Amino acid sequence: MLEPKDEAAPDFRPALVICAWDVDETGWDPVEDLSGAPWNPVGARTVAVAAGEPEALAAVLSAHLEDRSCRGLLLVGRTRRSDAFRLQIRAENRSLDGGRLDVVGPGMARATAPVADIVRSLNEAGLAAEASSESEEDVGSYLLYRILSGLPDGPDTPSIGLLRAPERETDAAVQRAVKAAAQAMAHHLPPLPRSRAN
Repeated sequence: MLEPKDEAAPDFRPALVICAWDVDETGWDPVEDLSGAPWNPVGARTVAVAAGEPEALAAVLSAHLEDRSCRGLLLVGRTRRSDAFRLQIRAENRSLDGGRLDVVGPGMARATAPVADIVRSLNEAGLAAEASSESEEDVGSYLLYRILSGLPDGPDTPSIGLLRAPERETDAAVQRAVKAAAQAMAHHLPPLPRSRAN
């Protein structure tokens, strides 16, 4: 008789971190049902990271991206500047108090996520969406710059994006938007070589 295996089979799907940076944000809940299992897009597994103090959160998110099995990061927050969902495609070199964050860093950093595909996916989900190069002076922009500017140079750059929901958008719409954005990102994530998977 075969003995049951205690160890789970390795998961060869690339990881996609999803983080709603505002502690008061209720729109994104990675667990859909009573099973307690997080939602996953086709072709990837999600890793939910809870909100926290900005500097500590930047360090946690950067540490996830140092894991070679983690191939993407989707930051989720709100915007007061639009009635549509927005994909912020760049972040300026600004600290939370408005000064320059990094005196030797570039003036801005560009998101690496497939922005056009994400906007298309949101539109197909029935959500008005747009890409914007306008940076907002908040924790989301701070995190986006910190993480992008800290990435090592090379061809293996992870997919990193920032999705903003309209300030008064419903939690249900935010859930749909995050799932649509994550699925669009997952479609572009390369599978992990078996030697690098968990």
